Amino acid sequence: MSRFVLVTPDVNFDGRLRQAVEGGLQGGVETFFTSVLPADPHELFAPLDQDFPEVLILGPEVPVDDALRLATVLDVSFPELSVILVSEPDPAFLLQAMRAGIRDIISPASDPAQIRVLLERACQSFASRHRSQEPKQSGSPDTPKGLVIGVFSPKGGVGKTTIATNLAIGLGKIAPMSVVIVDLDLQFGDVASGLYLNPEHTVTDAVSPAAAQDSLVLKAFLTVHPGSIYALCAPPTPVEADEIAPEQISRLLEQLAEEFQYVVVDTAPGLPEIGLAAMERCTDVVWVSAMDIPSVRGLRSGLGVLRQLNILPETRHVVLNMADAKAGLTVQDVESTIGAPVDVSIPRSRAVALSTNRGIPVLQEPVKDPATKGLRQLVDRFNPTWRAQAQRKVHRRVVV
Repeated sequence: MSRFVLVTPDVNFDGRLRQAVEGGLQGGVETFFTSVLPADPHELFAPLDQDFPEVLILGPEVPVDDALRLATVLDVSFPELSVILVSEPDPAFLLQAMRAGIRDIISPASDPAQIRVLLERACQSFASRHRSQEPKQSGSPDTPKGLVIGVFSPKGGVGKTTIATNLAIGLGKIAPMSVVIVDLDLQFGDVASGLYLNPEHTVTDAVSPAAAQDSLVLKAFLTVHPGSIYALCAPPTPVEADEIAPEQISRLLEQLAEEFQYVVVDTAPGLPEIGLAAMERCTDVVWVSAMDIPSVRGLRSGLGVLRQLNILPETRHVVLNMADAKAGLTVQDVESTIGAPVDVSIPRSRAVALSTNRGIPVLQEPVKDPATKGLRQLVDRFNPTWRAQAQRKVHRRVVV
């Protein structure tokens, strides 16, 4: 079966696409070495003489106007087909392409790894639309939404972004390409630097009217990370943050939860309006505190305010970061102050500090360090296998 059909006279791109498929995707590739597209899509697929393909790639040197015309016809005749256009990404052209039925755009210079990510996403999109074409059985339950995991701290400087990025990378190993991390520290977010990314699009694009109305447009604004996750980074300037409303963030997280198994949300210190809007959409909250009195007292005050507002999610995970037995505080001191048990303890670590400065999360590489054990324990709390074991205690005594 030719799961992928490529139209291009570019032999070099054909070779890279075949490497991408051979690198971990099922199905074969059928290539038409031409830049001419037929007016009738049936003419294109008739020579295949087999099952209909899942993904059509309109490669380099195919005229863009012809590609948009064909995509428009295919969107009506074969709505489940995923059409990818190989062209230099242009924000001004993006919306026009999406309206024509183009599901994704990829640069002609993309390497096999980048192409494979796009093809995998296109296949997932085909499967989703193909299922939606099938008649649903009466009484069948709705498709469950993904977990929205908010990482919060009333105080800054406690390593919240480090926790969030490592959590996302760890979850990416459980569910590759089904994890997205969102930076909601809209003024001074560090997710981009923490993951060594230079994103073309940010949260500002993701809350635009076009993205809010169409999740396929929203996905086009996500940045792919080598750790098999997606990232949605904060705006490049604090001025843009003022233009984003809490209602837009609520809609954004709702959309992402429908598309991904895990949505990790890194928030700004304190409890700003954007953070509170995000918390109302969270299924889980990770509370991060350092092992010092200002951090612990800040967390106690924050928890008290949220209890009064009655917006505290039931499933919470308290993380004691940069834990140090010589800091003058014990785990029992922290627990008695905040009125809740500590679930995960992550010791102070030079390896974590180094990984943060490099922009490579410590869980992305096979690093042997005491801190990685605590980070993996946090990741495991969101593993479906772990959560399905009802007899397992949710909160256990930790040791520093």
